[in-house]
Amino acid sequence: MKKFLFCLISILCLVALVYGQQPFKFAQVTDTHVGGSTGAEDLRRTVRDLNQQSDIDFVILSGDVTEFGSDEELALAKQILDSLSLPLYVLPGNHDSNWSESGANSFRKVFGDETFFFRHKGYLFMGTTSGPNMRMSPGQIPRENLVWMDSVFRANPDKETPLIFINHYPLDSSLNNWYEAVDRLKQRNVQLAMCGHGHNNSVYNWEGIPGVMGRSNLRAKDSVGGYNIISVENGAATYTVRRPLWKTEASWTNIPLKNHQFNQATAVYKRPDFSVNGTYASQVQEVWRFQDDADLGAGMASYRNLLITGNTAGQVFALDVNTGKKVWTYQTGGKVYATPAVWKNTVIVGSSDGTIYGLHADTGQLQWQIKTDKAVLGSAVIEKGIAFVGGSDRIFRAIDVKRGKIKWTFDRLQGYVSGKPTLYKDKVIFGDWGNGFYALSKKTGQLQWSWDNGHKNRMLSAAACYPVATNNRIFIVTPDRYMTCLDAVTGEVIWREKKDTIRVRESMGLSDDGCYVYVKTMDGNLLGISTTADSMDIAWRSTLQLPYELAPSAIATNGKQVFVPSHSGLLSGVDVKNGEVLWQYKLSNAMINPIFVLRSNHVIISTMDGVMMKLYLDKE
Repeated sequence: MKKFLFCLISILCLVALVYGQQPFKFAQVTDTHVGGSTGAEDLRRTVRDLNQQSDIDFVILSGDVTEFGSDEELALAKQILDSLSLPLYVLPGNHDSNWSESGANSFRKVFGDETFFFRHKGYLFMGTTSGPNMRMSPGQIPRENLVWMDSVFRANPDKETPLIFINHYPLDSSLNNWYEAVDRLKQRNVQLAMCGHGHNNSVYNWEGIPGVMGRSNLRAKDSVGGYNIISVENGAATYTVRRPLWKTEASWTNIPLKNHQFNQATAVYKRPDFSVNGTYASQVQEVWRFQDDADLGAGMASYRNLLITGNTAGQVFALDVNTGKKVWTYQTGGKVYATPAVWKNTVIVGSSDGTIYGLHADTGQLQWQIKTDKAVLGSAVIEKGIAFVGGSDRIFRAIDVKRGKIKWTFDRLQGYVSGKPTLYKDKVIFGDWGNGFYALSKKTGQLQWSWDNGHKNRMLSAAACYPVATNNRIFIVTPDRYMTCLDAVTGEVIWREKKDTIRVRESMGLSDDGCYVYVKTMDGNLLGISTTADSMDIAWRSTLQLPYELAPSAIATNGKQVFVPSHSGLLSGVDVKNGEVLWQYKLSNAMINPIFVLRSNHVIISTMDGVMMKLYLDKE
């Protein structure tokens, strides 16, 4: 008997030596929304409570740290969290990134990074960013995060060590590239995936990976909020809710932690369907494809035989339009979400490092730069050598492109600018994320008129759409699903309508003949709104029927076809005359960026996950 006990103890000691797994507790705090009504107070209470716990090893804050992703909110959250006496690992959520005045750049400056990887008592912990970054769409693990995951796994080749994965979003269709993360995780001994986002405690099964969503730290309708304490012991993770400075509730779930022995060779899981590309093979063909190692969140400009864009690794780069090969790269100090513009041989582009760059279009070499107080997420429009661009420092600038000098500024913006202004007659027209909408004099920058949609909620601003101008009218769509027609001279409302059966969002464009404003609805329809009627008159309809749709990217046309982007990487070509769908092509499963019509039979498109492609249209 003694010999048996000795052998058993020896085996247990050997297992502990190899895997190093010991019991421990950690806390998951999520969806703190600092900047919201009670977010800061609720987080302070939780930090005080955590500092009183004697058996918690570390804290994971799994996203939506702030309400609006502003520098002020991030600084306040950091100030509160600095008083935490436990190790802290933080991830951004969609509220930190989708409406971020810094282009999600300040988060990594304030908290040191936007991903994490560490070992603790025999377990690996890995956390990634969730997006969506700066454009309304489903969430997305950035391309650079997936590349980072690959590098971390290469540096840690032991596939047997248990892994716990954290993202703000669930590992399901709410992330457009959920399957790319899942496929990577299944190559390892992933035993648990954690998320926030849904503000409630829930248990999931993500293709065999046990998933747990944690409740929000916000009090909501209660007197105090709460967070989860997770006990890892005896091959299980036990969840209990801690009501800070009050009580610990009974455990609400127990997740077995085990090696699921995922077999990628035999397991078949549903993935995005690209079969539509074969359906329309005679109408549209891929000329070349480029895959970047970072997200692409901007549109494109052209110069001679070059296509110029930017990525979230901070690079502005040019591809050969004929081959798709990279010709030059310029590295900025922040993420690039602004679409470049070109005048003569100079590229104008802003970066979240707070700089407007003038680069030589042939080589990418720096010609001049203009420093600003905050990120530059707005895209420039150039006319007669003058570039017009808005920044996150709430200043709109006109810049002499040749000299790289500021011609005039307008400093009375209510919020930051992330869109592209529209030039119409003597005015430059744009919106900001403070519910402001402006018409400035091109020549002087003087305010000609402004308009306010009446909302106090900043997230309903007319900031993501590219305004459409024609017939002395300005057309915009806001996230409140209203479409508005303004007098271009006075800014007065001609009509402003919201139709319950037509849920419009910010994806808009002007027909080649100026008769219609093309709008895409959340229900996946494409409509043409009359540019002359005294109401929201639907004068043209397409047969296009997409699924639920959010992408705000502008609708483009070559005069014969309408090009409709989607948030799932599907581009549709629609006949301008009868509204019939001519073809569809699926690049990836991520949001399509602003489309570049190269020629009548060529378009260049890119998706947020780093895919860029040239398509040839065989049928006009």
